[in-house]
Amino acid sequence: MAGRGLDAEGSIAREGALSRVPGAFAAVVDAARARIAESFGGDRLHSAYIYGSIPRGTAIPRASDLDLLLALHAEPTETDRADVKRIEQDLDRSFAQIDGVGILLFSARTLLSERERHDLGFFVACLCTPLLGDDLADHLPRYRPTPLLARETNGDLSLALPRWRSRAAEAKTDSQRKALSRLVARRIVRTGFTLVMPRWGGWTSDLTEPAEVFGLYYPDRAEQMRRAAITGRAPSPDPAVLRELIDDLGPWLAAEYTAVHGEKAARL
Repeated sequence: MAGRGLDAEGSIAREGALSRVPGAFAAVVDAARARIAESFGGDRLHSAYIYGSIPRGTAIPRASDLDLLLALHAEPTETDRADVKRIEQDLDRSFAQIDGVGILLFSARTLLSERERHDLGFFVACLCTPLLGDDLADHLPRYRPTPLLARETNGDLSLALPRWRSRAAEAKTDSQRKALSRLVARRIVRTGFTLVMPRWGGWTSDLTEPAEVFGLYYPDRAEQMRRAAITGRAPSPDPAVLRELIDDLGPWLAAEYTAVHGEKAARL
């Protein structure tokens, strides 16, 4: 039975569609498509995708960012990364309705690799909406909310914690701490959700619902996860917020994740 983000066969349904893009962001998406085609046309670009709140139809003008993924025929070069940076800056300057632009860059071979089958492959097949080119999802399996998917998507939280601690120690301004709190909170909420995803038996990318689902299985940590979800939507410059996420909830979650699902396969 369909429900909880699953289709009629029990696989995770692809979220997002160009038809769901809010009117306020239609020009942004059109411009992104045009700039990508102009910069990566010819034989460089395999396909391009949009993901996040804009294709899900939940984006808020002046608060939501624009998230894109480019799949290239060859491995990304420094030239490719420089071109991506220019596109990010151009779009961010041109449209006041978006609060930042982020573009992920991979080769199609990497996205389709066996190593990435239950991580980046899942991301493309279920969380990304096609924007340009041939859809890589046609070459990927259908995904279910399994322990394998949980392990390979978020089984590496422990690796992120030292980096976050270093960034928190180096942050000097409110804007730096707000940006970090948003990044950390969102990752922790999503990891908390995938910890319980196989037991719950579904999928969601909404920030509020995952915190509530997590709380069903870990009531002692439920309030902390709710606060993390709030921070993911409304970032905080308060150093105490970062300390709770990085030094308390994060380490506990990483240890529990490893105990339940094991560690994500190592990446080279």
